[in-house]
Amino acid sequence: MKLRLGISFWMMLCALAFALPARAELRIDVDGAQREPMPVAFPQMIHEGFFVGRLGGKIRDVVTADLERSGLFRIISERSYIQEFNSMSQEPNFTDWKAINAQVLVQSAITEVDANNVRIEFRLWDVYTETQMQGQSYTTSKDNWRRVAHVMADAIYERLTGEKGYFDTRIVYVSETGPATRRIKRLAIMDQDGENHKFLTSGEYMALTPRFSPNLQKITYMSYSGNSPRVYLLDIETGKQMLLGNFPGMTFAPRFSPDSSKVLLSYANNGKTNIYEMDLKTRTSKQLTNSNAIDTSPCYSPDGSQIVFNSDRGGNQQLYVMNADGSDVKRISFGSGRYATPVWSPRGDYIAFTKIAGGQFYIGVMYPDGSGERLLASGYLVEGPTWSPNGRVLIFFRQEEGGRGTAPVKLYSIDLTGYNERQIITPADGSDPAWSPLLP
Repeated sequence: MKLRLGISFWMMLCALAFALPARAELRIDVDGAQREPMPVAFPQMIHEGFFVGRLGGKIRDVVTADLERSGLFRIISERSYIQEFNSMSQEPNFTDWKAINAQVLVQSAITEVDANNVRIEFRLWDVYTETQMQGQSYTTSKDNWRRVAHVMADAIYERLTGEKGYFDTRIVYVSETGPATRRIKRLAIMDQDGENHKFLTSGEYMALTPRFSPNLQKITYMSYSGNSPRVYLLDIETGKQMLLGNFPGMTFAPRFSPDSSKVLLSYANNGKTNIYEMDLKTRTSKQLTNSNAIDTSPCYSPDGSQIVFNSDRGGNQQLYVMNADGSDVKRISFGSGRYATPVWSPRGDYIAFTKIAGGQFYIGVMYPDGSGERLLASGYLVEGPTWSPNGRVLIFFRQEEGGRGTAPVKLYSIDLTGYNERQIITPADGSDPAWSPLLP
């Protein structure tokens, strides 16, 4: 269901800003080291009527949960609030909000438009300069309240960080159940906060490594349907599954091009594994690598001009970058250990990867030329990083050491600074996550 937005921006209170001492614009540096979260005051939504008030409470809870989960914001307890709002025209008493050390104030309201629709509005205030930073309103159906809450959280996040948000997104992953010897692995999809969870495949055949198309219409993944591991396309809306290509051997590790017109995949045949590109319109394939090694886990750069992949052509698993036509292959990883599952940031500034060294697994990032390597997470088994659409957060999966592979497998997120690691709750075990772009 698409969100219907009616957006109105209030004017900045310039006269008051000029009357106060000069002060830098309130903004969080998302690239900085560990920091104290910004304190935010977020009173209950102004409302009339019990049922619309309850809906407003749910929306506020989702927005505040999104903001707090980012690690950048701390919602101040309502028990300390002094001022109460009765209407959106009522301006804040900034002395009251400064007294509880709030830096930001969110003033909001929910109004019933008709039996099916509501209007949500908010004003974002800089408490210390006593100026309005932003104002927006949304009109949407009542059953779309959770979606509008994520959109609202994205708007607040963007205004306070200067970066696009990532809350109005979905995650596809592999849901795992059953004993280690008879593991059932099926595709599942959910909102980024774990809500609206549903399964996409039945579990009759094992499914692995799902990846979103940038236009959000399809998912590509590897399935053992037909007792042979092959790459498939799945239409998210219709559930229709289609085999990708007619390769006689095993195909795996697929990933879409930035314009959703092509898919990269690895093709194993006669003891060699090379990377191919499949045109989804013409269904023609093109071989991009030609070695006697294992070339796999390809991923395009955001502009589609380059591809990063891992290969053991040099003796052990390392990361390589080549042009999109397969030319000019260059090794970029030179640290100790082995490197795998590279994925280019949507911003183009980093490549995330899995590293195996000294009997330990790591999730790390490096610049596209291989410099600046940083390790963000570690464990007995951590693997499969995927980027948020703003390139500031990673999701991966972790399994702790356990007897005979019985330890649970869980999804985790961590921000680019290496702080704020959090578990993402799923109904069962979860692995192989992929993060969608922002929803249209």
